[in-house]
Amino acid sequence: MRSLVHLSWIDYLVIFGYFALTVAIGVIVKRRVRSSSDYFMAGRSMPTWVAAIAFLSANLGAQEVIGMGASGAKYGLATCHFYWMAVPAMVFAGLYMMPFYYGSRARSVPEYLRLRFDEKTRALNAITFAVMTVFSSGVSMYAMGELLYLLLGWDFNVSVLVSAAIVLSYISLGGLTSAIYNEVLQFFLIVIGIAPLSWMALRSVGGWSGLKARLAALAQAHGYASGAYTHAWKYLGSANRNPVGVDWISLGFGLGFVLAFGYWCTDFLVVQRAMAAKSQERARKVPLIASIPKMLFPALVILPGMVAVAAPMAIRHMPSMVDAPPAERSMGILPVMRSPSGAIEHDSRGHEVLDYDLATPMMLVDYYPAGLLGLGLTALLASFMSGMAGNVTAFNTVWTYDIYQAYFRSKADDAHYVWMGRTATVVGIALSVGAAYLAASFNNIMDLLQLVFAFVNAPLFATFALGMFWKRTTGHGAFAGLLAGMGAACVHHGISLPRGSVPGIHGGFFGVHIVYASDLAQAFWTAIVAFVVCVVVTVTVSLLTAPANEDSLVGLVYSLTPRLQVRDQGWYRQPETIAVGVLLAIIALNIWFF
Repeated sequence: MRSLVHLSWIDYLVIFGYFALTVAIGVIVKRRVRSSSDYFMAGRSMPTWVAAIAFLSANLGAQEVIGMGASGAKYGLATCHFYWMAVPAMVFAGLYMMPFYYGSRARSVPEYLRLRFDEKTRALNAITFAVMTVFSSGVSMYAMGELLYLLLGWDFNVSVLVSAAIVLSYISLGGLTSAIYNEVLQFFLIVIGIAPLSWMALRSVGGWSGLKARLAALAQAHGYASGAYTHAWKYLGSANRNPVGVDWISLGFGLGFVLAFGYWCTDFLVVQRAMAAKSQERARKVPLIASIPKMLFPALVILPGMVAVAAPMAIRHMPSMVDAPPAERSMGILPVMRSPSGAIEHDSRGHEVLDYDLATPMMLVDYYPAGLLGLGLTALLASFMSGMAGNVTAFNTVWTYDIYQAYFRSKADDAHYVWMGRTATVVGIALSVGAAYLAASFNNIMDLLQLVFAFVNAPLFATFALGMFWKRTTGHGAFAGLLAGMGAACVHHGISLPRGSVPGIHGGFFGVHIVYASDLAQAFWTAIVAFVVCVVVTVTVSLLTAPANEDSLVGLVYSLTPRLQVRDQGWYRQPETIAVGVLLAIIALNIWFF
């Protein structure tokens, strides 16, 4: 394939320097790994600021930098809700969830479920979580392979395997500690590498007012009001009035409550980073500190995508696309999707399918000069590595503690579990490579990830919420509720389909009875269905089965847990004070961009 850009020697120097540094960190950290606690939990010795950056960076993978840029191009400013609605969930995780996780000394989320409920509930969550992490890691691999293939002409298969080998090297050496320190490095690389793009992109279209004018014309061309792409709430009264295809109920309940709280409060990928903090008090602050930059990230990752559909294409970097026939051009810088044979892909209505995943990469190629382009591409590669590493470390911990140790070798020595963790790292990455090819069927990887979260995290959050705040919840009720919630998600997905899609992985395999305006709308309602069904079934079965002894629930249920005694410190350093400040700031942002 003809590459769209040719890198200079300084660009290659920056990229390969980053690869070498990530592996070096793994080699250095390996000397500190002396036990399974060091390998899987980083010895619970991380400073608060390091754990907070890792907590945020583990989520700042391909689904953020590439997926949110794609969603910004596809849906506009409403994509900010993925960040702004995450903030209340992160505050809740810090104030209420971390004392339970940390105080119980559980080594994973599934292990907490065993302590609160029973073994079968732990097993079900461990298996589904392992599958979810494989999918998420595969999405990161796919994004990296597609980027290097389309922009540089590198072979897709080789790109995926090289990225897998690099992550495998430093995770197998240093475990979670290596992953956390690399995530701190990757966080700063992403910010430094992408921030200039946001400034250059916005400047190129005449600032915010110029972007609003360009997107107004685009919105009207698609049959929406002129401000549909540049307002966060104004056009959510009806699903037909905004590009996302959702109303405030599905967005607020589906994304803001079920998916956001389900991810930030129960997903072991991020919880694991907070649990690596030195104390319970510091673990509570990790999500709160991380929420501060989180609310500002739309300017970093969403804005370039919004400009990508409005900015004119710069001829200097992409002559092969500028000279293409009109049918192969599309909105702004975005190209059309192509099949492996090179043919242009069309939806069920005969319209060309745009490759939204390339919004941010195309902007980098179009705006960055030599040297800075290498830094920008390195930032993208860092986001892929961060997403892969986060999922792999969560996978190897859950596999080793909650599946292998629980059901195969319960009394092996500590060194054996470290060996098994390294083996699980190899297996997890191998499975992720297979998942990378499945992601190729979506033109926006965020759509795929939200669907996966709807199946796994939505019913899991319902189980957690009931288990934490209703002591009458039983193990039989939790297990039945989880199964019913995931089954309901499968049924709903199977009878619904996004407009323009064909039955298959996008849904409709049981027959098309519900049509949604977008993949995201379908995912939000799938999450709502899964959550509601899980709650109803859990409550019903719990009332029909015998409750657990209250003595066994101390430290696991909110009403039965002693409050944490915080050391004397200034009021401004109290978690509650930080939480209030964060919530006021996020309310102000929503009002400003209403």
